[in-house]
Amino acid sequence: MACSGGNKDRDSVLEYWSSNNIGEITFSREIVEAWNLKHPESTLKFQPIPEGQSSEEIILAAVVGKTTPDIYSNMWQGIVEFYAKANVLVPLDTLAGFEDFVHDRCDSLTIREITSSDGHIYQFPWKINPFMTIYNKKFLAELNLDTLPNTYTEYLNAAEKFKKDLDGDGYVDQWFGNTSVRLVWYQRLFNFYTLYIAASDGLPLIKNNRAFFNNEYAIEAFRFLQEIYKQSYFSKEDQTAGQDPFLAGKIATKFTGPWEIEYLERYKPEGFDYDYFPIPVPEDHQGPVYTYCDPKSIVIFNTCTEPQIAFEFIKTMVDKKGDLLFLQTTKQLPRRKGLDTIKAYENFFNENQRLQAFVEQAKYIRGMDNCEVITEVLDIITQEYEACVLHDMKEPEKAIADAERAVNILLGSQK
Repeated sequence: MACSGGNKDRDSVLEYWSSNNIGEITFSREIVEAWNLKHPESTLKFQPIPEGQSSEEIILAAVVGKTTPDIYSNMWQGIVEFYAKANVLVPLDTLAGFEDFVHDRCDSLTIREITSSDGHIYQFPWKINPFMTIYNKKFLAELNLDTLPNTYTEYLNAAEKFKKDLDGDGYVDQWFGNTSVRLVWYQRLFNFYTLYIAASDGLPLIKNNRAFFNNEYAIEAFRFLQEIYKQSYFSKEDQTAGQDPFLAGKIATKFTGPWEIEYLERYKPEGFDYDYFPIPVPEDHQGPVYTYCDPKSIVIFNTCTEPQIAFEFIKTMVDKKGDLLFLQTTKQLPRRKGLDTIKAYENFFNENQRLQAFVEQAKYIRGMDNCEVITEVLDIITQEYEACVLHDMKEPEKAIADAERAVNILLGSQK
């Protein structure tokens, strides 16, 4: 009962990789130890994913070198289709008990989202980090805002007031917000794509193997971001290094997820207070605001010769007891329906009030399209983002149309 995956001399051991996040390492070790005590005949070997530039690159190298683990718990949802088409993942819906287990945990929208184009399911939805807008309460109070800036116009008006209030008083060191200006595909998930999801109630980028994003929602998201940089409301400098600009009081707002709470609570100076509100939307938007949830899934690579045992272990990771431990050790949210109605989590959320906004937001989330070239799609959008949003060299309509044309060429479906 050995699994291969680069460690062929292992004796009856499944290999499991997690992310390098400290909380997830703690969680994984505890889950693995509990499993090994109960299952000495099919123990697990655990390690965090090896160090590298990105987890995606490490996994790709492992696939190419046939050194994949049996189980991996930090697979970005958007890349699963690529590996499914490459035939390196186990179709989980072929395993005993999977269908009942996943339907008990997930709603129909999530299941539809994770279902591959061939009808199989190759990933188990595990965790989410819904994006919201964090704001410095002191700054907004100084702007005399009675309501939070939930629409593009309200947000831009607040940004203009913030800028004027700082004129002549060192505005170059303070900004209404910031988001990454790095020209890599995954950074568009956290600005353009999040805004697109919010504006469109979760429409896909790709549908029926064609670009689907040449619409008012993508155009207005580009226009909103373009105006932000045109009016110098956000800095164009990469602020990833050095002191956290939000905690240092250099920015008033930013788009972020729940992982930031623990960090802020640990390091915030005395008197620093913050809160969250939904991602800005166009003025005519109605109903709840959806957001991108940065979903990560658990997969089993086909180098594993005992996938059923691997799935039985995964079930212990994601049952209600496992998810409670995950909440406690990581402060990230499990991707399961009715998160706010589960009695077992009530005390945890009462003790972690800052997470409540994200629990509510988790009712209205979207992940990523099942498209094997989605990273290339986002790279094309990034090229137009640079020209339109950052450098004001194109109108949003043309930038989005040019992106659509290039994506359709990529997909091989241009008429």
